[in-house]
Parts: sequence; C-alpha cells; structure tokens
Amino acid sequence: MTTGYITHPDFLKHEMGSHHPECPERIQAINDQLIRSGVDRFLQHLDAPLATEEQLELVHSPDHIAFVKECSPASGYFMLDGDTIMNPHTWSAALRAAGAAIAGVDAVMKGEVENVFCAVRPPGHHAEPTRSMGFCVFDSVAIAARYAMDAYGIERVAIVDFDVHHGNGTEAAFLNDPNVLMCSFFQHPFYPYSGLDRANNMVNVPLPASTRGDVVRSIVEEQWLPRLRDFEPELIIISAGFDAHREDDLGQMGLVEDDYAWITKQLKGVANQYAQGRIVSCLEGGYNLSALGRSVVAHVKALADL
Repeated sequence: MTTGYITHPDFLKHEMGSHHPECPERIQAINDQLIRSGVDRFLQHLDAPLATEEQLELVHSPDHIAFVKECSPASGYFMLDGDTIMNPHTWSAALRAAGAAIAGVDAVMKGEVENVFCAVRPPGHHAEPTRSMGFCVFDSVAIAARYAMDAYGIERVAIVDFDVHHGNGTEAAFLNDPNVLMCSFFQHPFYPYSGLDRANNMVNVPLPASTRGDVVRSIVEEQWLPRLRDFEPELIIISAGFDAHREDDLGQMGLVEDDYAWITKQLKGVANQYAQGRIVSCLEGGYNLSALGRSVVAHVKALADL
C-alpha cells in the first residue's frame, strides 16, 4: 500500500498580504523538500476537489457558510477577523482544503492508499462551527471526520492535533461526542487560550513555552497512546501543525524533525492495530519555511515507511 499526497494549485492563489506568515510559499517549500529528498516519487499524487456547501454543513452552520461566501471579494481583501483575510481566491482554496480532507477519507476507506497527507491551505483547526479565526476559514479535519462517519458508517474517529496552538474549532465541533476522541498538546498560555476545560473525549495537554521533544514523547506514551488504544479508532485524522518546531517564530516550543517522525510512527502503530492503517493527515501550522519543509518530509517518510 502507498501513501497518498493531495494538494492543488488553488492553494497557492489564496494569500493574505505580503507580510502574512500563512503564505503560499508554505506549499512551495513542502513540494520542494519532498522533491529534493526523493520522497515525492514514492507518493501517489491525488487532486483536491471542491467540497460542496452541503459537506461544509456537516460541521459549519449555513449562516456562517453563506457569510464567508458573500464576503469573498472580487478584488482586494476582506478581513474575517484580525488575522484571517480573504482574497478573491480564498473561497475556492477553502473549499479545496475541505475537499482534500474528504478525498483523503475516500482514498483510505476505499483502499486506494493506506494513508494520505493533504498539503492544504488555509488551515482549519481554529475555525469554529459559526466563525472563522486564526488563519482558518473552515475546519477541514472536523469536516472529514464527520464525513467518514456519515458516508462510511465509521463509529470511532480519533483526531490527533500536534500544532503548537490548541485546535479550538475541532474541539467545539466534537466536545463530548462519544464517537470522536481528540488528543492534543499545545503551548499554554498561548493563542487561542482554550483547551483547559475537561471533557471525556478530549485529551488536552497544555505545555509551557520551551518544552522539548523528550517531554512531548513522554506525554504521547503516557497519555495519548493508552487512550487511543482503549478507544480503538477505526480511522485516525491528524491536524499536522509543525509550528512547535524550535525554529518557528510563531511558537516557542522545541520540537525537531525526529520528534514529528517519532509521533507519526506511534500513530501508525495504533492505526495498524485498530484502523487497518488508515490515517488522513492535513497540514495546519508551520511558518518557518525550511523547518516546515523538513518536518513534513519526516512526517511523510514515517507515513510511507521510507
């Protein structure tokens, strides 16, 4: 079985201004590093379709979807919040980001690939059911999880989020949902200043700035893996943010490429035991271009057993 790679040129057209850290060059850096490393030739390349508005409604309210669509500018920019900005291409890119995650679910559920990485933007895990925020327009990972349950009858989806920021949008979509287990670590106190409420299906681990990989690995072994094994997920979906890397200026944690590879291998072990190897991973954060590209290579190599 192979590892799929889903992306689309539309992701390069969405941009939020020349100095915004969530920039088109992020996708270019990933593509360049995958080619330079030789990993690209081992991947099955898939296209990112446009999600339908009906699919967006699996997580987001019709009013929110209509608001975003109506705010799409014919030229220039429109600010959805202080740091989430639309240009004329954002609507299509956001639809394709959700569509990529959905296509990833289709590919692993149909056995076309064992697992898949979706190089998408805008990211998604901060987008709540009724609002966009934190660079995120729609929550692609949450939409993919709900789609897997609705379209394929999956009863247990695990969502793993290793972005430096807490995935408040994903938590809002599935809080106390017995069919979803969400495991995350994140820097705290830090944007979006959430994730501290206790819920039976949330394994939230707030960490101080400067936390390094050895501490994160202990948390994965002691807190994530026992809960994941007890849950026995039929599908694992990853919010793959790489801004906890020690070179990333948008966070202050200390992970390196080997940490991302190690985490991915642990998740693969759970997926192989309970989910027939099925993993759908979607890009979230990661803003130092070199560190992002190297970290994605490490993550994808682990997914592909390279």
